[in-house]
Amino acid sequence: MHKATLKIGVAAVLSTLAFGAYAVPGAAAADADDAQAATATAAADAGAGASVSSVIVTGTRAGGIKAENSASPITVVDSGSLQRTGQPDLIQALAQNLPSFTAQAFGGDTANLTLSARLRGLSPNNTLVLVNGKRRHGTANLAVLGGPYQGGAAADLNYIPVAAIDHIEVLQDGAAAQYGSDAIAGVVNIILKSNNHGGTASVNGGGYSDGGGRTLDGSANIGLEPFADAYLNLTVESKYHGYSDRGGIDPRVIDPANMAAYPGMFQEPGYPHVNHIAGDAQYHLNIFSANFGYDFAPDAQVYATVTAGRKEARAFENYRLPSRLPKIYPTGFSPKETMKEEDFAVTAGVKGKLEGWNLDLSSTYGRDKARIGVADSGNVSLFNDTGYTPTVFSAGAFIASQLTTTLEASREFEIGWAKPLNIAGGIEHRIDKYEIQAGDPASRYKEGSQSYPGFSLTDAGSHRRTNQAAYIDFATNPLTDWTVDVAGRYEHFSDFGNAKVGKVTSRYDFSPVVGVRGTVSNGFRAPTLAEEYYSATNVGPTTAFVQLAPNSAGAKLVGVDGLKPEHSNNLSFGLVLNPVSNVSMTLDVYQIKIRDRIVGSGALYGSGGAVNSPAVTAAIKANGNVLDSTVSQTGINIFSNAVNTRSRGLEFVTTVNSNYGTAGRVDWSIAANYNKVEVTKINQAPTQLLPQTLLDKTAISDLETASPKLRVNLGALWKVGNWTVNLREAIYGKSSEYGSEDGSVYHKTEISTKAITDLEVGYKINNAWSLAVGANNLFNTYPNGVNPALLADQRAAGDNAAVTVLPNFSPFGINGGYYYARANYKF
Repeated sequence: MHKATLKIGVAAVLSTLAFGAYAVPGAAAADADDAQAATATAAADAGAGASVSSVIVTGTRAGGIKAENSASPITVVDSGSLQRTGQPDLIQALAQNLPSFTAQAFGGDTANLTLSARLRGLSPNNTLVLVNGKRRHGTANLAVLGGPYQGGAAADLNYIPVAAIDHIEVLQDGAAAQYGSDAIAGVVNIILKSNNHGGTASVNGGGYSDGGGRTLDGSANIGLEPFADAYLNLTVESKYHGYSDRGGIDPRVIDPANMAAYPGMFQEPGYPHVNHIAGDAQYHLNIFSANFGYDFAPDAQVYATVTAGRKEARAFENYRLPSRLPKIYPTGFSPKETMKEEDFAVTAGVKGKLEGWNLDLSSTYGRDKARIGVADSGNVSLFNDTGYTPTVFSAGAFIASQLTTTLEASREFEIGWAKPLNIAGGIEHRIDKYEIQAGDPASRYKEGSQSYPGFSLTDAGSHRRTNQAAYIDFATNPLTDWTVDVAGRYEHFSDFGNAKVGKVTSRYDFSPVVGVRGTVSNGFRAPTLAEEYYSATNVGPTTAFVQLAPNSAGAKLVGVDGLKPEHSNNLSFGLVLNPVSNVSMTLDVYQIKIRDRIVGSGALYGSGGAVNSPAVTAAIKANGNVLDSTVSQTGINIFSNAVNTRSRGLEFVTTVNSNYGTAGRVDWSIAANYNKVEVTKINQAPTQLLPQTLLDKTAISDLETASPKLRVNLGALWKVGNWTVNLREAIYGKSSEYGSEDGSVYHKTEISTKAITDLEVGYKINNAWSLAVGANNLFNTYPNGVNPALLADQRAAGDNAAVTVLPNFSPFGINGGYYYARANYKF
């Protein structure tokens, strides 16, 4: 029997057992509280959420709403569910729990140093991240190269320690009217721990079964009571993650002509495997968080949260032949991109009651600075002109900051309906800044440092935007079983003018067993400052492409004159079922239409492509860029409002808990997401680019098919005595992407349906100590390889891109199985 068939069979058995559990004697006889808690745990491990009985603060402005009664689809993931994934990485932990949340496994250039994620197949920029209900700032490190995450500049979740998190509430519904114009796909609200006593410590270590990715993570959390009626919760975490390499042989190093001309290549360690670009970056991350609250009066509290972190990372770039700098690197060299990143955020506020109103005044400031460097490299032109080149460069820096101040108020009014009318409103002022700092002179001399030229003086600049917003929200129950929530929001952007968005949500419970819910809303997303103003030169051994800022003079020469905001319309309808006390089921269908969606272009060639545009070469010159004269392909990439898209999907969640007496308790779960993204309109390319188009087949496939349409999580959490066994089967549907050597012939790389098994076995030694061992991708499953026809074209052209033999868009990565062990201490 084939391995994949075996694993899908395991998944099917789990599914059968889950529904067969109804007939087990005593299964429904569990204590009601135990049943509810078990259902909650199962939901969390399936990606269906944690405690369905938890009071939520996301998706509604009314107080006291439980997740099980929410009019919007809310997934609650508790800290235990995050920890049991085995990943000391918040993005990966969420991706394993939520089928609609897809994590980036690999990125090009600096995007490999800051991986991101997306919800419901939309851009990372379409999901709003909150911490304790307050807006989180985005990363400064924009993802610019192609792929499904291109353009991502959302909050970097990995600067929040997993050990600091009490639970996470994920609203999988449009919420622009409630929280802001970028909440088109949904909202991720991270709730930090607030206990004032006790704590935990954890050490986690692991690595990939086929080598690389060695990881060591240590964290500690403690709750303190600095004085009466106060809490201070502190968390520290330190993590190291090592390189991995899953690349093939670079065709340049086995080309007979190169082998004869550069015999020094044979002395490179590992020859012919000398190009290590296809794999994980190496990084060391240190992060800290503090959560504080003080009840200075019976109905009043001051509060503050702080997160801070520093990351040092480096990633391999493409190998350079000895011909580049033979006197410095006689055997060739592998440049490395480096990053020293500092991330900081602080929130301070006061909340309480005044004349019957609940008031909350707060201010949040966040800043992310990424200093980009190049190591083990050189500037060829500088060496040829002066006889000297540094080998280490400062390529410049990105800085992104955000200051948000809000005043919110809410109050209930008795109007004779089944429940009081809750009126909530607020005002918000936000300042966003984005800056690029130029690289050192050596890094930007002529074509610049190899693998990553420093940011030129024309790339550098500082940009600012202000935003004022006001919202109002009405929530009530006209009838006992009928919930209605209506929200409206007005925003004014200093650079894009006014926006008005609204949302209507309703739920009706026909009985305690059956309920229906639905939402109609619209959204408006202004482009991030990074999308508007990022400019840099992206190079390879044989290519040089300029990322043109849409607002630049060079962009106007190719017919792009800045960016417009995105406009969206969201529809959803859901069914909620609770047929028996230990079973919970939800089914939600949705549609998201986005007009003038901001996406990155395909490769627009000035030279070396099957089709070239003189305007591209003119734009590069106008932008002040000097490209390497030895490369065979030059061109540009640019963000534009290139398409309209429509996303249609379905989310299904079922949890069942079963009590088997002395054999323990098993919490069964199923969580599934089906999401189909279609490009419904491609805006006409500017005449200056014709016959080239803004989006080639690769760029369109990144939008439509690079993420699987179907994903299913099957979970079983078995607890017996001091033992815990957590088994999860993740089924990923087909995904695909087109690729081309020069833009003439495109080949489709497809990853077939794969089943990935995760397993963790834990043992509680005593009330303080527990141990766990586990595996993500237990059977060491890999995605299908890159289309052989595409690799053949790349090898025939001597293109270093042929080293990428596994598809970078793989939703479960390219590294195979990860095995780990963890020790926990609780005090």
